[in-house]
Amino acid sequence: MKILMVSLGCDKNLVDSEVMLGMLAEKGYTFTDDETEAEIAVVNTCCFINDAKEESVDAILEMAELKKSGQLKVLIVTGCLAQRYQKEIRKEIEEVDAIIGTSAIDKIVETIEDVMAGESREHLLPLDRRPSGNRKRVVTTGGHYAYLKIAEGCDKHCTYCIIPRIRGKYRSVPMEELAAEAETLAAEGVKELIVVAQETTLYGVDLYGEKKLPELLTRLCRIQGLSWIRILYCYPEEITDDLIRVIKREEKICHYLDIPVQHGSDSVLKRMGRKTDSAQIRDIVKKLRENIPDICLRTTLITGFPGETEEDHETLMEFVDEMEFDRLGVFAYSPEEGTPAAVMPDQIGEGVKEERRNAIMELQQEIAFEAAEKMEGKYVDAMVEGKIADEDAYVARTYKDAPNVDGYLFIHTDRQLISGDFVKVRITGSYEYDLMGEICDEFTE
Repeated sequence: MKILMVSLGCDKNLVDSEVMLGMLAEKGYTFTDDETEAEIAVVNTCCFINDAKEESVDAILEMAELKKSGQLKVLIVTGCLAQRYQKEIRKEIEEVDAIIGTSAIDKIVETIEDVMAGESREHLLPLDRRPSGNRKRVVTTGGHYAYLKIAEGCDKHCTYCIIPRIRGKYRSVPMEELAAEAETLAAEGVKELIVVAQETTLYGVDLYGEKKLPELLTRLCRIQGLSWIRILYCYPEEITDDLIRVIKREEKICHYLDIPVQHGSDSVLKRMGRKTDSAQIRDIVKKLRENIPDICLRTTLITGFPGETEEDHETLMEFVDEMEFDRLGVFAYSPEEGTPAAVMPDQIGEGVKEERRNAIMELQQEIAFEAAEKMEGKYVDAMVEGKIADEDAYVARTYKDAPNVDGYLFIHTDRQLISGDFVKVRITGSYEYDLMGEICDEFTE
């Protein structure tokens, strides 16, 4: 029977989808991207913010319509929305045959078999289950890059975030299993490994009694076939001197860090339950740039948090202008039921949230566009992502660009390249967030 996997939300969720696909492939199931061919649909959902919830619900309802028509035989809902709203899904969408929570993805084959036998199922296992690595996966990213999820859950309990309630406490995957999984991915052709978790910087504390991310990274760098190792989701207060040394020392580690700081006003940061103030954020950014001068720093911000005053917003604008982050994303605050922030006084209107978000993005555009212009004439290594149809041109990424969130480098050449190839490029120009370049045989600087 053909299965359609609809994977929504973050890259951590994507890894879960790939693991489920791997389990199903081992049992002989085949897959399709065409909903008109599918007999079984699995919707792996997200509910981190309201927009993600709406997207997930819309996807479930779309599959439910196919089930009503008789085309689809089985509809299974997994992931964060399934974990959080299993009762509501059961009540409101009767076409759903089974629900699998965030800690029970290993039940996917059993669940499908039960449904086919006429049994409706729910698997909502305890959120303290130890996550495992080195599981067979069907990599869906094209094969030249893949995500390595090193931990599950979070202990930070930021006041706006529901993740600890739907993903549980922070649980690290044993290092041996991660190393084996990375070796398998490299043997299958993966050249860029992207290390992810709700928070990567705390890796190992629960298993080994201390932070082990530097040791894990060092071990991953020894794996043959890997060219780039990229680290996402590093909370600023957990970035250690040891981690900085490893990033600086190991050639395979991209000089790129994703550091979600969320705001620049101390009063807002305190209400958010964050563990750093603006001075501490400035200190860690300064330290990173002093030790690794070419480091690319990405961050995310939340605007319109409850109680955010016009003065707080101006402080954030000044912070963004001063810090000049290389990459920056902004979310308008989304109140999530069950979180402390959702019931805080002084909730901000949607119009004001969007106005403030747009103002920050306009400022960041100036910073980013100017930085892109300064790249002209420089030489970089780039990974080819794919060819542009009917043109002698390719899409690529530099070490400064994580897939799907950052910009691209467009290369015009009549050479035959394939996804995953590394080429040396001279930057010839820029357009907004993206760069343009030409292949050169050797660097000249």
